[in-house]
Amino acid sequence: MLEIVNSMAEKYAAGFTSKEDKLLAEISRFTNHHHPHAQMLSGHVQGKFLEMMSCLLRPSRVLEIGTFTGYSALCLAKGLQANGMLHTIELRLEDAQTAKGYFKKSLYFNRIILHQGNALDIIPLLNEKWDIVFIDADKTGYIDYYELTLPQVNTNGLIIADNVLFHSEVLEQNITGKNAKAIHAFNQHVAADNRVEQMMLTLRDGVLLIRKL
Repeated sequence: MLEIVNSMAEKYAAGFTSKEDKLLAEISRFTNHHHPHAQMLSGHVQGKFLEMMSCLLRPSRVLEIGTFTGYSALCLAKGLQANGMLHTIELRLEDAQTAKGYFKKSLYFNRIILHQGNALDIIPLLNEKWDIVFIDADKTGYIDYYELTLPQVNTNGLIIADNVLFHSEVLEQNITGKNAKAIHAFNQHVAADNRVEQMMLTLRDGVLLIRKL
């Protein structure tokens, strides 16, 4: 597997990134020590990036597709306006329960609404206009999530899609993996969409920033 970002550079970047707060550090420790899919955690540098974007945009409504253990939701919640709300959707019951426990410990508990279930069923029921949408769920669903949410994103609102380099597999001349094929198709889909403009960052496993025009 090709190394997109040099591991020493990543460690260096983390050393010059503002520290996690105590609750985020607790989630990180728990997930890395106890969760079989700990690599799915957004983590320190990417989490701070999400926090920065949220604080700059000052969203009223945020949608996260893929809660996992709650780390990224709490990062995104930090920029919410005083009356802002964050909706987050998690398919797995156990991860949803873990995240809810951490949300209860946070300053944002009353401003985070956790939905447990299939995002394709839940999203159409949410009567909101989004300032930020963060997509970090099953890779084969990315195009569906994008098409479901884009009409409800405000002008100049942002969709952030994670894992768009998918472990560098999208760089292969002949992409074979199911998830990598789905991510490459998603990247192509967004690039061909004249409703948005986008830029890809080589942050962690690749992040696509998509601004609605």
